[in-house]
Amino acid sequence: MLIRDADPGDWPGIWPFLREIVAAGDTYTWPRDVTEERARQLWMPPPPARTVVAVDPDGTVLGSAKVLPNQAGPGAHVANASFMVDPAAAGRGVGRALGAHVLDLARAEGYRGMQFNAVVATNTRAVGLWRSLGFEVVGRVPEGFRLPDGRYADLLVMYRPL
Repeated sequence: MLIRDADPGDWPGIWPFLREIVAAGDTYTWPRDVTEERARQLWMPPPPARTVVAVDPDGTVLGSAKVLPNQAGPGAHVANASFMVDPAAAGRGVGRALGAHVLDLARAEGYRGMQFNAVVATNTRAVGLWRSLGFEVVGRVPEGFRLPDGRYADLLVMYRPL
């Protein structure tokens, strides 16, 4: 797979799996019925944010990630990132490749660390991946996320220095 900067022409390849993942309601804090227009604004924000895509040799988008400052002003030296992998590409290493790429990208852009503000604790695949890439849980919001079945799960704040 190739990981490269996303361009507007990649959106039609991102939107179907982004919509599916958000509508499932078990990993993202976005409204489950997010509109396509709002999703595009959130996923492909202007600089200093950067959105990347992982594509297979025929150009099919397998996953995407975005990186941007976690906070403004004096907190802008810490990056934040979000990741989505097409469920049809699960188990192919797309998430790990995107994670490693975004860490390298953030480091090259001068960020000193990366923080994830809201990793759903029940998303054990993501938690395991981020731990394997050097992230630690530095905070926990008890019952900070409502699952589609009405149960509550903790939200994890994860961090790693760059």
